[in-house]
Amino acid sequence: MVVIVGYLASVFLACSLLVNNSIKFRLLNMTGGITFIIYGILIRAYPVMIANSILLCINIFQLTKLYYAKEKLEMLEIYATDKLVNKFLSFHKKDIANYFPEFSFNADKNNIAFMVLRDLAIANIFVAELTDEGNAEVQINYTVPQYRDYKVGRFIFEREKEYLIGKGVQQIVYKNIFNKNHEDFIKVMGFTKQNINGVECYTNSLA
Repeated sequence: MVVIVGYLASVFLACSLLVNNSIKFRLLNMTGGITFIIYGILIRAYPVMIANSILLCINIFQLTKLYYAKEKLEMLEIYATDKLVNKFLSFHKKDIANYFPEFSFNADKNNIAFMVLRDLAIANIFVAELTDEGNAEVQINYTVPQYRDYKVGRFIFEREKEYLIGKGVQQIVYKNIFNKNHEDFIKVMGFTKQNINGVECYTNSLA
């Protein structure tokens, strides 16, 4: 049983090195550290306990900094013909396909399209087709892996709510969800299931 705790701690630490999101890295590293502390207590290995207690304090400090870091988030309107947009889509093509396999930036549609910048780094691309009923049907809402900490989502759906309303949006609609992680994300953002013209969708009213 004691050996299993040690192996489990090693697994958590190894997994932390495989993720490319800073918050996930810290959380997994903390979990591994706590497990190693328990392991050290069980085998009475005080150096293991002390070393991992120090690392735990460092992780808590760094995680707090990440959560409360003040970043400048900005919205930049984009168009299907923008070279930077197409380079971004091409660079992240494989990962985008995991979340939005049907996406194609069609310039002829009535699109609401923008990028979200975090300290001038491109963090997200958002494109939605606006219907006559005021439904913004999301074509893509892709955030690069290192920025998947809900800050971009809250920026779009909360802080920039008035921008969307000004564009004629009454509610945001997801017709197709292809990825469980993205489904979890939109639930956290306050989206709920609704039937629209016989199609089950996730919606978030801006009214």
